[in-house]
Amino acid sequence: MRVRWVCVVLLLPLLAGCAAGSSGKTVEYTDDRTAMTVGALKEPIELVPSVHSSGIVFFGKRTSFAYLGPIEWDRSGSFVYGLWIHIAPGSDQSMADIRATAALTLVLDSGPQVLEAIDAPALGQGAYRPVASWGQTSYFELSLEMLKRMAASQKLELDVRAVDGSTVSFVATRDTRTTLTDYLLARGITGD
Repeated sequence: MRVRWVCVVLLLPLLAGCAAGSSGKTVEYTDDRTAMTVGALKEPIELVPSVHSSGIVFFGKRTSFAYLGPIEWDRSGSFVYGLWIHIAPGSDQSMADIRATAALTLVLDSGPQVLEAIDAPALGQGAYRPVASWGQTSYFELSLEMLKRMAASQKLELDVRAVDGSTVSFVATRDTRTTLTDYLLARGITGD
């Protein structure tokens, strides 16, 4: 019996280490060039084409993906939020310019929200790295209220306008509520 307890005690730190390595973890760093503190997720949230917009994908064709991640820019206690989005188009669809007006819509339980592109602070390094060199990356306006709605929403979908005027819908590969709620708590954002 004593041997079992010793094994359990020895395994607990290892199991805790595995749980701590999840992509929902947040990172914070101080930008060398601007001295601005940047808070982001360790890895962006991955989205895949929904069943309704993906159609049939034939062998050898590359499917489109989307990634998003919240960012907090802190300059001496002045906080600004943004949403980093990266679209990696596959051979299944050509996407329109994601910075164009009404090119992206975030769909949550509370309804759709058209995203507006912003210019991010000029930092020495970005909070997230683009996944595909051929993809499009941009930053979008994100209010604290919208970030809280994202964290509370069971549905997280990104609608992207394609070159032909159609819409490609991307859905999260996993439930994002815990990841985004943990992000809010790590940033010290609590309450309503």
